[in-house]
Amino acid sequence: MDIQSASSVVLQALTQATSQDTTVLKPAEEQLRQWETQPGFYSVLLNIFNNHMLDVNVRWLAVLYFKNGIDRYWRRVAPHALSEEEKTSLRAGLVTNFNEPINQIATQIAVLISKVARLDCPRQWPELIPILLESVKGQDGLKQHRALLTFYHVTKTLASKRLAVDRRLFQDLAAGIYSFACSLWNHHTDTFLQQVCSGDQEAALSSLERTLLSLKVLRKLTVHGFIEPSQNMEVMGFLNSVFERLKQFLECCRPVQPGNVCREKLEKTIILFTKVLLDFLESHPYPFIPLIQRSLEFAVGYVFTEAGKGVVFERFIVQCMNLIKLIVKNDSYKPNKNIEDSKPESLEAHKIKTAFFTHPTLTEIGRRLVSNYFLLTEEELAMWEEDPESFAVEETGGDSWKYSLRPCTEVLFLDIFHNYSQTLTPVLLEMVQNLQGPTNVEEPVQLLMKDAVYNAVGLAAYELFDSVDFDVWFKNQLLAELQVNHNRYKLIRRRVIWLIGQWIAVKFKSDLRPLLYQVILNLMQDPDLVVRIETATTLKLTVDDFEFRTEQFLPYLESIFGLLFQLLQQVTECDTKMQVLHVISCVIERVHIQIRPYAGCLVQYLPLLWKQSEEHNMLRCAILTTLVHLVQGLGAESKNLYPFLLPVIQLSTDVSQPPHVYLLEDGLELWLVTLENSPGITPELLRIFQNMSALLELSSENVRTCFQIIKAYIYLSATEFFQSYAEGLCKSFCQLMKDITMEGQVQVLKVVEIALKVSPVLSSHMFQPLLPPVFRGIVEGERYPVVMSTYLGVIGRILLQNSSFFSSLLSQMALEFQQEMDQLLGKVIEMWVDRMDNITQPERRKLSSLALLSLLPSDNSVIQDKFCGIINICVEALHDVMTEDSETGTLRDCMLMTHFEEPKVTEDEEPATEQDKKKKMLALEDPVHSVSLQQYVYEKLKAQQVLMGDQGFQALMETVDTEIVRQLQEFLKGL
Repeated sequence: MDIQSASSVVLQALTQATSQDTTVLKPAEEQLRQWETQPGFYSVLLNIFNNHMLDVNVRWLAVLYFKNGIDRYWRRVAPHALSEEEKTSLRAGLVTNFNEPINQIATQIAVLISKVARLDCPRQWPELIPILLESVKGQDGLKQHRALLTFYHVTKTLASKRLAVDRRLFQDLAAGIYSFACSLWNHHTDTFLQQVCSGDQEAALSSLERTLLSLKVLRKLTVHGFIEPSQNMEVMGFLNSVFERLKQFLECCRPVQPGNVCREKLEKTIILFTKVLLDFLESHPYPFIPLIQRSLEFAVGYVFTEAGKGVVFERFIVQCMNLIKLIVKNDSYKPNKNIEDSKPESLEAHKIKTAFFTHPTLTEIGRRLVSNYFLLTEEELAMWEEDPESFAVEETGGDSWKYSLRPCTEVLFLDIFHNYSQTLTPVLLEMVQNLQGPTNVEEPVQLLMKDAVYNAVGLAAYELFDSVDFDVWFKNQLLAELQVNHNRYKLIRRRVIWLIGQWIAVKFKSDLRPLLYQVILNLMQDPDLVVRIETATTLKLTVDDFEFRTEQFLPYLESIFGLLFQLLQQVTECDTKMQVLHVISCVIERVHIQIRPYAGCLVQYLPLLWKQSEEHNMLRCAILTTLVHLVQGLGAESKNLYPFLLPVIQLSTDVSQPPHVYLLEDGLELWLVTLENSPGITPELLRIFQNMSALLELSSENVRTCFQIIKAYIYLSATEFFQSYAEGLCKSFCQLMKDITMEGQVQVLKVVEIALKVSPVLSSHMFQPLLPPVFRGIVEGERYPVVMSTYLGVIGRILLQNSSFFSSLLSQMALEFQQEMDQLLGKVIEMWVDRMDNITQPERRKLSSLALLSLLPSDNSVIQDKFCGIINICVEALHDVMTEDSETGTLRDCMLMTHFEEPKVTEDEEPATEQDKKKKMLALEDPVHSVSLQQYVYEKLKAQQVLMGDQGFQALMETVDTEIVRQLQEFLKGL
């Protein structure tokens, strides 16, 4: 691409690509996409974004295309990679534009240079860092700032590389420039502080920007640039100077009002100082030890004493608390239980912490955390009134403690309480003691204080296990608190029911549960929505607990379930509906079939909620989970839900529909439980299976559930199911078997095995294409025991229950192996006998015996030749299945089932599903459970004796080991 002639063409395309008119925009974008791989294109882009006379939007777009090109074409091995000559020219051109007037473009160019540096620096671009340092030293303010901005982005990118060789290169770089970076930062910091004092706000703001950038560079160099930073005086000097600088900057905040531009930058810089300390502590815990004392003095001083008054701000408090927390919790600072095994550094750190956290210091921290930081703020109280749902379900999990004040204070409290519980327990108990009895509703401060103290007792529940008799407290104090109906007392009602939820799994007597259910019933009718939502959450913790007893809950089930349903209707936010649905799901899961009389209202409402939640996939996931538990609770009655349920399953499991990305896993679970609880097949239920072939093609982690669904259809109605889907399913299985693991193959064949069990004749023909590899695997002696066991299970079913099909399969395989049928049958029997130990399940072992015995009586010389092996297997299986009848003292086959009994289910057990019942009925017809192995062996041997005559049969029996014959006679005694 000739640069001169190309520039105007590319410029025109970029100009058109900034148009709002899609008829102009689309062709321009397509043209630019085609040029991406043309030599010289990026040189043209460089010229365009370096030309300050051109339109800003066009230049911006040129930078973006250049940046994307680095990701795609800069590496030498990339398709259409840029030539080395062009890259050399581009690198030279990139460092000539440190006078970019537009901030946003300057930032993009800095990022762009850092991307090239990541790939080329220092080997192909050794001159980059020297050029940047030289430009940073310059007197031109704009050039200095842009070079510093680029220097920061390059440092940040190089520091992020994790390969050992890259880390060494970065350490070499850090060693070479650290001193300069420190002096640069000190220079800009001192300049800023002088300008602030003289009142020159514009100049101060400019210097502050440079201070911030140079500090960002230092942060990366300090944290990632040294293997042993404690050995470097400059690094430790810089880290120690951070505390003094922090104090200076905090004092600068005092006269500057929040909302001021300078204040915003000041706060950013202060937070960056704290990030330097936090990052260094996380990356280098041992080198940080000399800084522990100063860090604790600084953080505790500003956050827990009057020193911080008027200067601290929320984000800074969070950072200081995180610093204290990481020092308190750090495993590197804890000695081993056996002191002699501890590192000297750990002992040193522990000594510093012990000296700092004295009884008075801990007491003060504990009191202030609760009485200052745990108090609900005016903003939170306003939120309670104006947006109760957001207040009630505010997210405080995950990493929110790193950024938000409330979760941060609570996590710090927990960590300090856990590490210093002996000191802090009496402090907290004294605070509780001072708040005994109902609090005057006219004293809002006291109400807030009680809320805060109860919060602390809830958070520290596990630590307070031995110090608080919660059952007594519940009966004597907390119950009375819940009776106070005044509107202002809702703070305490909400906190007490939350507190009970925290203690449920820690210490709460089982016989107090009915009293608690009555409390929950009352509070679910509280006038305040926040209290009702909190009560629902405590209900979930109560029923989800190990100590939960259904019989205690049943008297309250109807009323509480009705109120939960009302709450679900009343709340409007997606997150709240999800939270309430999770409670409802949990209740249904725990009470099983007892939910049936009360589920009607929910059944009617869920279709409406599903329709309303079209844009909210996570809410739909919660609905699916609720439906899973509802179907399990309703059992066969769930068929009444089909008009709603089946379209939901259809949508959730259709991979051509976008929502499947979110709904698939829960949708498959719902599909499975619907089938397991279905009393019979319906055309609609059958129709959903059209989704299955695409699901099997995905071969995702859900394939196991897909196999369970297929089995469920087979149990439900094999004939109708196979008539509709036999061919397609067999094709899917054949495809799967080509590129699936051994475990996956076993799962496929287990489906085939169940199909053969349910419908031997139909299934043999249906899965015929899958059987030759199975047969082949047996003959060739498949080496994986689990796979071989499955192969023998499949062929055993066919041999026993569809012998004519077995003959045709044997004939087909004889042609393939170019052997006589008898010869091949002999190999199969030989391998079967040899690999019997691969089969571990007693059912399959008995099946093998029955299958091989079914070959008798026979005058076939090959079968007679293998007679000894067949008898060996039979005797082994008889040992497996024969047990002594306790009443008669005779031996009987323990696998025999004579009649179907509806199992008796206790309240805490899940009732049998419709599928469980079908399996039991099926077992009654299965030869493994309906044929006595002892009787079958006897009859087959008798028939063989009749066929061969006594003399011939005697000769045949002599081929069997005498000990085996003795054991066989023992088993057949009395027949």
